[in-house]
Amino acid sequence: MSPAEPVILIAEDEPSIASFLRKGLRAHGFVTTVVSDGRRAHDEALTGAYDLLILDVGLPGKSGFTVLSELRAARSCLPVIILTARDSVEDTVAGLEGGANDYMAKPFRFEELLARVRLRLREVDDDYVLRRGAVALDLRTRQAHVDGRTVGLSARESLLLETLMRDCGRVLPRERLLATVWGNDAEEGSNVVEVYVRYLRRKLGADRITTVRGRGYRLGDPAEEEAPGRPAGPVRP
Repeated sequence: MSPAEPVILIAEDEPSIASFLRKGLRAHGFVTTVVSDGRRAHDEALTGAYDLLILDVGLPGKSGFTVLSELRAARSCLPVIILTARDSVEDTVAGLEGGANDYMAKPFRFEELLARVRLRLREVDDDYVLRRGAVALDLRTRQAHVDGRTVGLSARESLLLETLMRDCGRVLPRERLLATVWGNDAEEGSNVVEVYVRYLRRKLGADRITTVRGRGYRLGDPAEEEAPGRPAGPVRP
């Protein structure tokens, strides 16, 4: 969650409920956007512009469960609160196992929803931000923060940077990066790793990612590497 007002995406096709949620959340300092169909909910949620999604199950176009499934398949970490008229145990389990962070059945008290929204936002403040040296990566928004700058990353760039950051200071073979970031989409003989390393260097700084000839790539902090007397080893968060 950014220092500014949290931004909530409301996916609800019932106008009266959508208006009720929008007014209530705005009164408590949240910025809101309302969409009324599943396809737009999916597209908006993947923009990285939101801190949390309130998702109705019974949306036209795509059901809320389908939207949720597709968001998680796209590796979106956006917190999702399912809001639905369905209150069976099976639906509750389906929502939570499908990747929802919380589940509320209609009708509901706004005060309870507000408490759950605040709780979910507090939970993600630190959980989805990786920090290594001078580089921070927000896994929800796919934004990197380095040297006082904020840069937007594509989904592949973000996943590649995340992989390098989780083993910061270690040399990761090209084959491992290819398997982790591209998986079954990888083509034999492709130079896609080299291409995306070049993209990251342009955005983060050319000296952030080191090529170790014959072995692979390593993410490191230039200040740490150049400081005299510093022992070699991984950069700690």
